[in-house]
Amino acid sequence: MIEITGRVQSVWQRNLDAFLRTYRVNFIPPFIEPVLYLLALGFGLGTYIETVDGIPYPVFIAPALVSISVMYSSFFECTYSSFVRMYYQKTFDAIIATPVSIDEVIAGEMLWGATRGMIYATLMLPVLLIFGVVAMPSSLLLIPFAFLAGLLFAAIGMCFTAITPGIDALNYPSFLFITPMFLFSGTFFPLDLLPEPIQYFALAALPLTHVVSINRAITLPAFSPMNLLSLAWIAVATVLFFLLAIRLMRRRLIV
Repeated sequence: MIEITGRVQSVWQRNLDAFLRTYRVNFIPPFIEPVLYLLALGFGLGTYIETVDGIPYPVFIAPALVSISVMYSSFFECTYSSFVRMYYQKTFDAIIATPVSIDEVIAGEMLWGATRGMIYATLMLPVLLIFGVVAMPSSLLLIPFAFLAGLLFAAIGMCFTAITPGIDALNYPSFLFITPMFLFSGTFFPLDLLPEPIQYFALAALPLTHVVSINRAITLPAFSPMNLLSLAWIAVATVLFFLLAIRLMRRRLIV
């Protein structure tokens, strides 16, 4: 039985305080990354690819850049960063020595991972607005949706952390799971250009595919019934991985 109370907020607050102490380092990437990608791909490569499905190429990749940033920030926060706090810094042991339970520590970690993804999306939005590649006011929905998407990637990352014997082994999900999503989730070219088996695999097993689809609908804006299916897929997967992550981490930490 998983038990989570308001004490989970103390774990989240601890990570937020640590994040703010190094805000200069943490706030720079969300500003710089979209500028580099837009200049190199959107306006550089976009010179040769004027439109995709009738959409200017910079506008096509803008929501994908937000999606990728949310994925990276949330996933790596709950893999490498959480592993360091758990194994090297012994932060989890110190928190569990208080009335905060193991379940609450892990839930707090994942909620913080989702928050970090939302912060990055929030910081990227003004940059994309300056370049004129997202529409307002619908693009404001990127911010709350980034929390849900971030929670999904945080929960998936925590599952890998729970079963990883050492920090070096986290390279495997990074290369074999995150990198394929980066390339084959409808990020830089339409998904329907891929062979049908790969399309079906991306829709069934790559969360970023659904996140990009929804973010693209938000920023254009151009909603369709398929977006509701993607949202349902994300919601169900988030709940399943969230519960699984807590169970796996409990098994690892209780010896």
